[in-house]
Amino acid sequence: MAIDIKNLAIIAHVDHGKTTLVDALFKQSGLFRDNQTIETCAMDSNELERERGITILAKCTSFNWKGTKLNIVDTPGHADFGGEVERILSMVDGVLVLVDAAEGPMPQTKFVLSKALALNLNPIVVINKIDKSDARVSEVLDEVFELFIALGANDTQLDFPIIYASGRNGWAVKNLENDERKDMAPLLDTIMEHVPNASVEEGEFRMLVTMLEYDQYLGRILTGKILSGTANINDAVHALRPRQDGEIERSRLTKLLAFEGLKRIPIDTAQAGDIIAIAGLEKATVADTIASVEVVEPLNSLPIDPPTISMTFSVNDSPLAGKEGKNLTSRVIGDRLFKEAEGNVSITVKKSTEEESYEVAGRGELQLGILIETMRREGFELSIGRPKVLFHKDPATGETLEPIEELYVDLDDEFTGTVVDKLIQRKGEMVDMRPSGAGKTRIKFLIPTRGLIGYYGDFLTDTRGSGIMNRSFHSYAPHKGAIEERSRGVLVSVANGKAVPYALFFLKERGTLFVHPGDPVYEGMIIGEHSRENELEVNPTKEKQLSNCRAAGKDENIKLPNPREMSLEQAIAYIKNDERVEVTPKSIRLRKKYLDSITRKKMSRQQESL
Repeated sequence: MAIDIKNLAIIAHVDHGKTTLVDALFKQSGLFRDNQTIETCAMDSNELERERGITILAKCTSFNWKGTKLNIVDTPGHADFGGEVERILSMVDGVLVLVDAAEGPMPQTKFVLSKALALNLNPIVVINKIDKSDARVSEVLDEVFELFIALGANDTQLDFPIIYASGRNGWAVKNLENDERKDMAPLLDTIMEHVPNASVEEGEFRMLVTMLEYDQYLGRILTGKILSGTANINDAVHALRPRQDGEIERSRLTKLLAFEGLKRIPIDTAQAGDIIAIAGLEKATVADTIASVEVVEPLNSLPIDPPTISMTFSVNDSPLAGKEGKNLTSRVIGDRLFKEAEGNVSITVKKSTEEESYEVAGRGELQLGILIETMRREGFELSIGRPKVLFHKDPATGETLEPIEELYVDLDDEFTGTVVDKLIQRKGEMVDMRPSGAGKTRIKFLIPTRGLIGYYGDFLTDTRGSGIMNRSFHSYAPHKGAIEERSRGVLVSVANGKAVPYALFFLKERGTLFVHPGDPVYEGMIIGEHSRENELEVNPTKEKQLSNCRAAGKDENIKLPNPREMSLEQAIAYIKNDERVEVTPKSIRLRKKYLDSITRKKMSRQQESL
């Protein structure tokens, strides 16, 4: 028996409360018992998502409300994971635009909303976190309306319903002044009223794959919306790929899975309009069409914005290689990267011109940093190069074009001068500057992507950790000229062994140390930042020469400052083109690309002569 189905995506910027709001909807729908204990942000099932407090992967969930099945897709809020957002919009018939009552619409809100409006999806606007002390509801609502106009929304889209909510406290209202703040029913009723039933077409079974996962028991699991027909267990199907050779493979649907709350449950049949997961195909991937064998034309898939930066992933060839990880070889690393590219449409992988290396391109440092962090937790050891911007050639003029980012910074008024000065030095162009209340200023820049590589650490220092920086891809523009890199040199070890307190005590006068006493070091490893511009070769393993006439207790008096410890993203942003980040399951080390001093100097002279 067919039931009504509504498919809805929740889109918003980072930390505006998407996942918490979904938790509240779960409780309101009766999915959880009143006395059932659930984890906060239940949709953030990925370990890295819980640690960082952000949504990385798009996920589906489902529950029933007043006889209608409601499929909800929780989407990432960071621009680096925009590929996840874009492809799921083809599955839904409405969007919930979630906006923070204090921050207002941010770059990722604009980025995803523009895609949704272009697909003629009618949004419902939710002003969330109404209970915040710095909430500015009327101003934020005006900003949302201005954003809709700027993005070319039609009259129907501009007539959006408005809901005021506090996802954390579990209530939503249509009228902020008069309605009782008791539960989420007003939001669910608004969804029922304004989101149309799932759009379907006549014909045989067809489904566009929008997500790919791997299961150790079922193999490849493909998720998508059934556009037409019905899917039945053991049906014969084939996979079709656009703009290629047509049929990729033939198989049977060995498993059909429907979403129920946070779980996937086996089913025997699924109807048009529903979002399901299937197993049984070995080659089909994202953007392929799974269809009955009678269907010969694949479905069109949404185009994805191109990657803007790339990094070199190489085999770890340091003297400490193989001591902490188990996945070390070029073949194993390559297999893992190509597997990632299959399911993540915004990442591309190709063999590098360098030996035992791969060029991995993505949307930003965070996206590739998440991939590296995931791989190191899986037991991989890697050597990572500095991020490189992907330039384009204008086909008409042959001019070199580079990606430009739309950057928003929110900071205290006292720090605006320093931040503006540094961003202008990085070829940023200030477009807008306005007070945002409570002694804060919001500034909008258009800046080359390469100007932001390595800047986030300086930004936090300059704003004393209080600044917020958000970015999204804007366009390609003519090359803006050279941008100054890191101004200081590094301290490079000339010896293998363990760092000793005696040597580090004298080296601390030369700059900032990156290693603790007792840490393993090797020739070519970067152990600190020099206080001057040049590179300095040092020996951190040098012991004190002992004699019969030394004073007792002198060595115990050595006091060293705490070394600077970098996160993975900070380390990647810190290095220059001739340096690498050594990543293992337990350690993050900085090193020179060429460990031998003579080879380094030889290659440096060759670069200068070019």
